Amino acid sequence: MRRIIIHAGFHKTGTTSLQQTLRANRAALRPDVRLVLRPGMKALCECARAYSLSRQDYDLGMVKYEAAMLIEALKSETAKTIIITSEDLSGHMPGRHRLHGYGAAPHLMRALSDTFKAASPQDELTFFFTTRSAEPWLRSCYAQNVRAGRVVWDESDYMKRLKTSANHDQILDLIKDEIKDHALIDAALEEYATRPLGMAEALLDHLGMDAEQRASLAPSPERNAKLSEALIQELLTLNRSDLDDTALREAKRALIERAA
Repeated sequence: MRRIIIHAGFHKTGTTSLQQTLRANRAALRPDVRLVLRPGMKALCECARAYSLSRQDYDLGMVKYEAAMLIEALKSETAKTIIITSEDLSGHMPGRHRLHGYGAAPHLMRALSDTFKAASPQDELTFFFTTRSAEPWLRSCYAQNVRAGRVVWDESDYMKRLKTSANHDQILDLIKDEIKDHALIDAALEEYATRPLGMAEALLDHLGMDAEQRASLAPSPERNAKLSEALIQELLTLNRSDLDDTALREAKRALIERAA
C-alpha cells in the first residue's frame, strides 16, 4: 500500500522553503519518496484557483478531472510515499481577487478526497497543512499581495479586513468535516522554522525518518527575501497610481530589481 500525502497550504507558512528543501533532496529521497510539485500538476492547481473565485460546479468538476489525470499518471509509481505539494490546491491566497478567506478549501479537499478514493482506493491518503500565527501571517500575506496584486489598503486596514482568514484552526476544522475518511495533520511554522531542514522536518517526522537518514539531506539554499518596509510603501504607491496593469507590472519589476 502506498501513502499519498497532499500538502495543500496554507500560503505564507513556509511552503516555499519546504518545497525547495524537498526538491533539493529529491534524488536522496528516492526511491522511497516521489515528489510532485506545482509544475507536475499545473492544470490541477489552476483549476483549484479558478474554483476559489467562481465556486461553480463546473470548475469543481475540472478539479476532479485533473486530479484523476494526476492519479492516472502516478499509477505505475513504485515509491512507498508520494508527496503532492502546492498551496494553490487550496485556491488563491486570501487578499487576491477580492477573496477574504479560504472558503473554497474544504470543498477542494473534499473533491480531491473523493477523486483519489475512487481512482486509487488501495492508497492511504493523508492531508497535510502548514499554519502560522495570525499576525505574522497577515503581515506576510499583505507584503505578498502588495507585491503581486493591486492592494491599495495600508497594512492596518488590510489586517482588519482579512482578520478572519487568519484563523487557520477554524479552516482546518471545516476541512476535517469534509474529509472524514482521511487523516489531516498540521504543523506550525513557529515550531519548525528553526530546525535544520525547516518546515520539511514536519513531513519527515510524519514519515518516521530517523536522524541518520536526515543527516544526508541538505536544507534549501534558497529563501524568500523579506520586503523592506520602504519597498512595500513604494509598491503601494504604484498600486494606487493610474498605471494600467502591464505598466504596473513593469514598474514593480524594475523597482524590485533595483532594491535587490
